[in-house]
Amino acid sequence: MYKSCPECGEKIIGRSDKVFCSDYCRNSFNNKQNKDITNLIRNTNNQLRKNYRILTTLNPTDKTKTTKSKLASSGFNFNLHTSTYTTKVGKVYYFVYDQGYLPLENDYYALVKRNI
Repeated sequence: MYKSCPECGEKIIGRSDKVFCSDYCRNSFNNKQNKDITNLIRNTNNQLRKNYRILTTLNPTDKTKTTKSKLASSGFNFNLHTSTYTTKVGKVYYFVYDQGYLPLENDYYALVKRNI
């Protein structure tokens, strides 16, 4: 009785606890298992990276002001951020890593950089 590879069905030769016939089959099997999760994570990370690039481009001096339309036209996604910070007076800053923004009146945003 021999074990067969769960990916390709080939006979497994080698150690008794070996599951796949090759690294290729192991990688292929695991990539198929994680495909949906990986796409979601990849898309989210790509958008977070894009948001970060937009904030760093619009905020070269570590503190500035911009409009919502300028952020939106650059492709900024307001639904994705990595953390929030609430001040003592109740203002909520949204951060993408160390770059943050604070919604102001009349569709303006204050852009800040947190010194870590």
